[in-house]
Amino acid sequence: MQTRKLANILVALTVFAATSLTQDSLGNPMAGLERLKEFEARRASSSDPDWRNGNGDARPIPPGGTLTLAELEGPGIITHIWFTISHPAQFYSRLLTLRIYWDGEEHPSVECPIGDFFGIGHGVDKPFSSIPITVTSEGRARNCYWPMPFRKSAKVVVSNESDKRCNSFYYYIDWQKHKTLPDDAAYFHAMYRQEFPCVMGRNYLLADIVGRGHYVGTIQSVYAMSDGWYGEGDDFFFIDGATEPQLRGTGTEDYFCDAWGFRQQACPFYGTPLWEGFQAGSRCTAYRFHLADPVTFRKSLRAEIEHKGSQTFPDGKVSGFIERDDLMSSVALWYQTEPHKPWPPLPPGPERLPFSERTLIVGWKSVQTASHSADHPVEVQTIGGLTDDKQLWFKPDTENAWVEIKFNLDKETNGDLSVRMLHSWDYGTYRVLVDGREAAKLDLYGSAIAPQTHRLGQHRLGAGEHVLRFECTGKNKESKGFFLGFDTLNIRIPVYTRPPGFDLRNVAGKPQAN
Repeated sequence: MQTRKLANILVALTVFAATSLTQDSLGNPMAGLERLKEFEARRASSSDPDWRNGNGDARPIPPGGTLTLAELEGPGIITHIWFTISHPAQFYSRLLTLRIYWDGEEHPSVECPIGDFFGIGHGVDKPFSSIPITVTSEGRARNCYWPMPFRKSAKVVVSNESDKRCNSFYYYIDWQKHKTLPDDAAYFHAMYRQEFPCVMGRNYLLADIVGRGHYVGTIQSVYAMSDGWYGEGDDFFFIDGATEPQLRGTGTEDYFCDAWGFRQQACPFYGTPLWEGFQAGSRCTAYRFHLADPVTFRKSLRAEIEHKGSQTFPDGKVSGFIERDDLMSSVALWYQTEPHKPWPPLPPGPERLPFSERTLIVGWKSVQTASHSADHPVEVQTIGGLTDDKQLWFKPDTENAWVEIKFNLDKETNGDLSVRMLHSWDYGTYRVLVDGREAAKLDLYGSAIAPQTHRLGQHRLGAGEHVLRFECTGKNKESKGFFLGFDTLNIRIPVYTRPPGFDLRNVAGKPQAN
């Protein structure tokens, strides 16, 4: 706990130091705080309409429904947005869409899956801290601090594009009511796009903007189609119609301010809050915020990044620099004068997931058929936030206990296996085996009681019977017990499958049908 507190203090000091050292472009966030303000403080929130007596402080959103969060009359500036959401769909943050309209415009200036807007792709809940975006509560409390001015009006809506009801949507939208805004106050924009897979023979397009403004950030998410490093691609910024880029990069991790690959981290201006590694099926999200170095443009801006990296070919040969067919998505962030160029239609929620997921075992349903070590009970436990609000609860009082569950497949299935497990203050450490082979080692201790998903790697599972086994190896020194809570075994299958005999050498650099 002391290490965690120290890390949080260091992050806070780093953020303050970073902002202080760039006062010319950012300003000290506390400078002028002592001066009286002319604006009026306002908030739109999910507060119970019966605010004196009620506590119904959230709103549901039915499947396919849209909730209006705010309709604000300008001039004003949105200064802070906070969301926390209870939704039974596992990848709900890719299935909920945030749209913001300025001054009655027809096409939204912000159109983005909620998770990606708040810095994490793939529908994953994960905490991290930066200057404009901070996510806490195991990824469930989402905050952004982008200033968003509007002159006439602002409309903020959220659409639920899943097939499940969003049970509770909590929100704050803090804003300032002004008498006037400066003439040079530009409008905030956030655009999501994706290529599943990246199209061969052309760079991945981050943004294609018409108007005057400045580019302030990129959030990139990648699902790796093969082993190796995806990030040798360079970034290019073409300003005001230039045929050659004025800004040229040297590699993906270099653009995202890291070096020699990625590792999981979160810094004030850049970070990789999600990094699962170099194996096929691994997921990554990286962000780069141009707060101290915005990319200015007077007429237009086109931002691109290559999708190149390493690859091992079917004959065993290796290339360190070749186009890859990974599944890539992104959010571009910028300010500009209106009107903005209309964007291509946003893909529907389910099509924004780079994989389909199939549940192979539901823990609580397998309690009656599970095998386990003697004198170590297995039972169904009711607990919120899990499948049907239940789990398989294994309650050994010592290490060397085990529990295993059999499951059957009617055909060969290939993909990325994962287990969804509950973490709690009295849970143990476990080996996870699939068909007798170790797939992972898990520490299920958690100071907060919450589910987490753990990868078991790529597996080719033939038709027939298979066995998932958990073996207790002990417990974290902070834990009070050896328990285990199992929710589901899932397999992720990419939405794009390479054809038989596929070889990147035959298609890299050659235009393909999209």
